[in-house]
Amino acid sequence: MENVKQNNSRNALLFIIGLGIIIGVIVPIVPQLVWAVSHRWAFPDLLPEAMSGRAWKYIANPNSKVLSATLNSLVIAICVTVISILVGVPAGKALGMYKFKAKGAIELIILSPSIIPPLAVTMGMQVIFIRMGLSDTIFGVILVHLIPTIPYMTVSMAGVFANYDPAYEEQARSLGAGTVKTFFLITLPTIFPGIVTGAMFAFLISWGQYILTIIIGGGRVITLPLLLFSFASSGDFTLTSALSIIFLLPSIIILVITSKYLSGQSSGMGGFGNI
Repeated sequence: MENVKQNNSRNALLFIIGLGIIIGVIVPIVPQLVWAVSHRWAFPDLLPEAMSGRAWKYIANPNSKVLSATLNSLVIAICVTVISILVGVPAGKALGMYKFKAKGAIELIILSPSIIPPLAVTMGMQVIFIRMGLSDTIFGVILVHLIPTIPYMTVSMAGVFANYDPAYEEQARSLGAGTVKTFFLITLPTIFPGIVTGAMFAFLISWGQYILTIIIGGGRVITLPLLLFSFASSGDFTLTSALSIIFLLPSIIILVITSKYLSGQSSGMGGFGNI
């Protein structure tokens, strides 16, 4: 009887969560889907007066810069994600598993980009990047995107390593496994949910960056958020909605793929309180 009540409570909770997702995420997208294929849609009409594929023809046109901007956003976000993993995993391991002097100060330094307003940090870095020749380059944009992404990756991995038991590695070595084999068979499968979680945040943060990109990129590195803001300012709702759909697609795809790592026992978030 108690199990039945628990199952009913769980089903009710899942229903509420699902309903919240539908109301908060899917419903606001519906008007954008309609606008993206509309020619004219005036209030208070429930449906557009006329339909049109103008926005999608414009997006498919190589001269529109939408395709190149999307490619730039993907390249930058992927590079930022990979670098964040390479930096965040060892940093998270150090913070999550070991006790050492000045650990609190190091944690503060790593997390400070999330505390200090990004605009203030970026304005200071712009001067340095100009002198180093990194301003107005994709490489410079990648570097500046690491400021907000590495803290998320590090915190995610620190939470995983806070609950990590190194005894499993010792047992594997005692059975004859080398360092590389132990890592791929024991360590990596254990910390993989945390890597996925941190990588998801890193990718989405980089994918949606506007301020950091416009300051360091100088308007020469065109990404999808820059085009989206430009069309939104122009008042062209049709093109803005079509670009918004393209902008949302990676987020939805990544969320679906990584959803199993964001809850339950496989979550990489479980140890945050024990760092």
